[in-house]
Amino acid sequence: GSPLTSEERRLRDKKHLNDITAARLPPLHHSPAKLLSIEESIAIQIQQKEAYEEMQAKLAAQKLAERLNIKMLRFEPEGQASMQYREVRDED
Repeated sequence: GSPLTSEERRLRDKKHLNDITAARLPPLHHSPAKLLSIEESIAIQIQQKEAYEEMQAKLAAQKLAERLNIKMLRFEPEGQASMQYREVRDED
């Protein structure tokens, strides 16, 4: 036979795969991978590391608070808590 082009070969392989199995690849929801410069890659890695460390610190604080049985309450020195002790006066 005549040599097949890469597009024809791909279509033939796809048809063959369709004949063999009913399994399908999931649709691609994201854009395909792209190349990044070293600087962009380092910036992304640093950002991800900072986010990871922040999440780890929050989790550690939460676990420590649970272990020590500490309840975190809101402190409002000028808020509603101080208003409860004030007398109500009529302006009339």
